[in-house]
This record gives sequence, C-alpha cells and structure tokens, in this order.
Amino acid sequence: MQTPVNPSFQTTLLVRDTCLCLHAQRAARALARRFDVALKPAGITSGQFSLLMSLNRPQPPNLSSVATLLAMDRTTLTANLKPLERRGLIETQPDPTDKRARLLRLTAAGREALVGAVPIWKAVHVEIERGLADAEKLRAELMVLSRSDSQEGTGG
Repeated sequence: MQTPVNPSFQTTLLVRDTCLCLHAQRAARALARRFDVALKPAGITSGQFSLLMSLNRPQPPNLSSVATLLAMDRTTLTANLKPLERRGLIETQPDPTDKRARLLRLTAAGREALVGAVPIWKAVHVEIERGLADAEKLRAELMVLSRSDSQEGTGG
C-alpha cells in the first residue's frame, strides 16, 4: 500500500490561481458584502433582498419552489425566513391544495422594504456591471453552471 503524498505547494498555487469554485466563492462573497453595505439603509441584507424578491409574485409560492429558485435546501431557507417573519416582512400560510406544504407571502411591510431596496440594488448593479468586461456573457456562464448544478441528482 502506498503512503499518500501531501499535495505540494505548487498544487496549492495551482488551485489558488485556477480553481473556478474558489474564484466563484470569492466573487460571491465580495458581491454579497458590497450589496450588504449598500442595502443597510433599507434594513435588509443581500440574501434577504434575494429572498424577498423571490416572493414578489402574483401568487404566493410554496417553500420548495423558492428553495429551488434560490438553490437552497429547505432547512436553510426555513432558517432564513424566520427573521423576516419575526419582522413582519413575510407570512406563511397552509397551502389549500396540500396541507403538508406552506405558502410564502410578502406582507405590506415586506413590499415596502423592497420599495426602498430596489433603487439601491439597481444603482449598485449598474455600477458593478460597468466594471465588467462582458456582464451578459458572465451572467450566461453563471446560469450554465447553476443549471448544471440543479440538474445533478435529477437524471438531467
């Protein structure tokens, strides 16, 4: 049996310089921090903004569809919903077609939070896109990656 060899420092540098996962994580954290700072006057974080926007629909969505949209597991989504529910920004209600499921709905206060947050999001978003060589291409590539991730385990 061979003794495992520790990865070399050269491997560490290779990962640092080329790992798509590492660079995506770093970019996601930097973007989230930037939006968190900008959205602070609206009283929400970037994650809460995304979650509230995912509920801004004509009909209240169920927990599973929101979890899928946000690429979150249901447990994490539930944990993220609790502070928004305590603040009165969202409400949950039983699904009349499936008593086991819960529907998620923005309250008037939740809509008001979005009214204050959307102009901030738009301004920061425009500023970030201006600094990118090709925002549309980046968005398309990120969508390809997120679609392939959501298809894992589904036979797709």
